[in-house]
Amino acid sequence: MANQSTLLVVGDSLSAAYGVPSETAWVPLLRNRLEREGLSWQVVNASISGETTDGGLRRLPRLLEQNEPEVVVIELGGNDGLRGFPPNVIEANLAKMIELSLDFGAAPILVGMQIPPNYGQRYTQMFSDIFPALSDRHGVGLVPFFLDGIYDQEGLMQEDGIHPTEEAQPLLLENIWPQLEPLIQ
Repeated sequence: MANQSTLLVVGDSLSAAYGVPSETAWVPLLRNRLEREGLSWQVVNASISGETTDGGLRRLPRLLEQNEPEVVVIELGGNDGLRGFPPNVIEANLAKMIELSLDFGAAPILVGMQIPPNYGQRYTQMFSDIFPALSDRHGVGLVPFFLDGIYDQEGLMQEDGIHPTEEAQPLLLENIWPQLEPLIQ
């Protein structure tokens, strides 16, 4: 369809359907919802399990060129945090991804993440502060915490305690929908 708009998801395992049947993951559920609502959007999922902000940043220019998206969902940072990468590096990579998207004419949505306190309270706080700071600085949509209402609920996280279950996928979509809806209507 020539008048079809494109939504690009650049994420990690949370968007790449890690450990769940791919058709039940939140990105295919989003495709189904857009179709049901009669909205003409192509959803391109460029998410890779294990992806970091550095990897996403390196891939983004080509993804923008190839897909010409109107909306870019940036769901990265969790793997950086779990590996203890410096918060200023994570923030710089995400900022550059936001800027590249904006320069391309796409509306970015930043998907916030929190990490367990393995690296201490200071690091955990510095990490979680990255997302609202970038959202404020660049005036872009923010999903405050992607796993809100999921990570602490019985049966909604896989055995590893990191990845949501199949049952949690509709909730991930609900967590992101308030930021997506105004951009796709």
